[in-house]
Amino acid sequence: MTEKISENIKREIEKLVRDINHHNYRYYVLDSPVILDEEYDRLYRRLKELEAHYNYILPDSPTLRVGAPPLEKFEKVKHSAPMLSLDNAFSFDEVREFDKRIKRLLNIDADIEYTIEPKYDGLAMELTYKNGLLFRASTRGDGYEGEDVTQNIKTIKSVPLRIEESGTIPDVIDIRGEVYMNLNDFETLNKQREHNGEPLFANPRNAAAGSVRQLDPSITVSRKLYLACYGIGTVQGEIAFKSQTGFIDWLKAARFPIPARVETVKGIEKIINLIREFEEARQSFPFETDGAVIKVNDFGLQQRLGVKTREPRWAIAYKFQAHQGMTRIKEIRGSVGRTGVITPFAVFEPVRIGGVTVSRSTLHNWDEIERKDIRVGDTVVVERAGDVIPHVVTVVKDKRTGKEKIPPIPEKCPACGSTVVREEGQVAVRCVSLHCPAQVQEKIIHFASRGGMDIEGLGEKNVELLYSTGLIKRFEDIYRLKKEALLELPRFADKSAQNLIDAIEKSKQAPMAKFLFAIGILHVGEYAAKLLAKNFEKLEDLFHVKPERIMEIRQMGTKIAFSVSTFFNDDKNIETLKLLKSLGLKITNPDFTLKKRGEMPLEGSTFVITGILSKARKEVEDLIERNGGHVSSAVSASTDYLVIGEDPGSKLQKAKKLGVETISFDELLQLIKRRSGNPRLFD
Repeated sequence: MTEKISENIKREIEKLVRDINHHNYRYYVLDSPVILDEEYDRLYRRLKELEAHYNYILPDSPTLRVGAPPLEKFEKVKHSAPMLSLDNAFSFDEVREFDKRIKRLLNIDADIEYTIEPKYDGLAMELTYKNGLLFRASTRGDGYEGEDVTQNIKTIKSVPLRIEESGTIPDVIDIRGEVYMNLNDFETLNKQREHNGEPLFANPRNAAAGSVRQLDPSITVSRKLYLACYGIGTVQGEIAFKSQTGFIDWLKAARFPIPARVETVKGIEKIINLIREFEEARQSFPFETDGAVIKVNDFGLQQRLGVKTREPRWAIAYKFQAHQGMTRIKEIRGSVGRTGVITPFAVFEPVRIGGVTVSRSTLHNWDEIERKDIRVGDTVVVERAGDVIPHVVTVVKDKRTGKEKIPPIPEKCPACGSTVVREEGQVAVRCVSLHCPAQVQEKIIHFASRGGMDIEGLGEKNVELLYSTGLIKRFEDIYRLKKEALLELPRFADKSAQNLIDAIEKSKQAPMAKFLFAIGILHVGEYAAKLLAKNFEKLEDLFHVKPERIMEIRQMGTKIAFSVSTFFNDDKNIETLKLLKSLGLKITNPDFTLKKRGEMPLEGSTFVITGILSKARKEVEDLIERNGGHVSSAVSASTDYLVIGEDPGSKLQKAKKLGVETISFDELLQLIKRRSGNPRLFD
């Protein structure tokens, strides 16, 4: 039952909402935080606790940014005023002609005052605010009708849920802008997708659009998206500005993110000088921009000028010259990343693009080569996207001679010569060898991590040092390290060297589940490693295992089965595992012993947890897994039990719809005790 809320608690919640929203603005818009992350987390936790306890949630609470259930489809939204596109100019003469046309239509001889800002290459968005609160967010669509993406846009923390302007706030106002992704975040996202064998996004704009148009907001929130507001649609009520400059100032005061640079000048020649500045400065922008937008500043003049069929007469977009060049592909090779993914890249005849000589570029993956029909010997158009990353835009097929060759997908790793694998339906081609020099540092860091063999003192920096000096080149070299050799290195004194040797010695007594996780088998996390340990008594029982045997284990799908089988059918990997055991590694398997004795009362059952429990969620998850159960994050038809606490949320409705049994935390404890004479509860 929800406790009655006092005025003091209301005021505390209201203050927490104001403070957290202010700190979000400082962090995500101004990039100037004034508190530490720990203090921010404390405020956020306190707000969540109070909201859950008293069921008092303000409409602009930051906790509303995440947690909405997935949608079945996007609803269509009609824009109250059309979201028009802009006419383009590709030369300064066309910009001057635009100015002449403005003066002619207005019958003015004097210089016109214009604003100029970067043209963001993202997804056009309209935010509708009613009585100061975010009511709806919709995509541009065809300009007249878009899609309602409100839940997804709320996950972008730079988007205000409430207009904070202390002056005049219209009853209804449409704020227009661009959702975009920074270049660094785009690269990181594509690396993750490549690692997971997923198709890559072609550019940051596609990545931003794909992130916003997710039916599940939890996917959107996992992507780093930003917003730049620069336009206005329908307004009902008074406004405190009469020009684009005034509007930008109002946006800034209302805590909306605005373009990285906005200038206001009189005269078209000054605008042209600024275009030159913007084009030169584009390399320093963290986002992708392909031009500059010029607008008549005065709203009264804009109204007089009006619009054409699809574009306003009072604005134009100057498009920067594309940084492109044409060259010929000499070779297509493979580069092995730290996770074993083999990425193809093209070697060109050197070509100058935007003042830089380019001789190679990534081709992303082998599917991309096939999709674009790229061949060795092809003449191609190459572009430096975002002025940094060269990539092949298109093949000039008219220049083909018939001697061009389709590059084969590699069968051997270019770094170590091992056989490579490609899972069915996956993009990535991988090397799974434990000895691949391109991967060995990353694999050793993972091997020694806390979730793995927990070798304290063998972190990233020390692994890099030991690898660069040749003391560690392969897994087994860890167990050959001598204190005397460590003492010759700059980072080690007598005590730190002895501590590392002791930690390595301690790791020789390893539970099989931790060892299976530590050796870094693709797709095998801690839970999958535990499942394997429960079903295979000795490590040797996995040697040359068939995927069908792995798939007999509940919750083991084809992806994990294929990966485990591939790893344990590689003779070099088996040789390494045998060598590790010969160096003193002793692998025990308490998970198999407990299962054999019937001390896994939750074996084969899948649990989902929702709401606030009397124990910390991590403790409850550990309890379930310690007794053989599996914890999932989402309710599905395969869920056996939903463990519910206070304020359970949407998972409870889904569980009822699917007929999933719901139990309290106390009932979970009783279930464990009832099924086992020796329950493994809390320490």
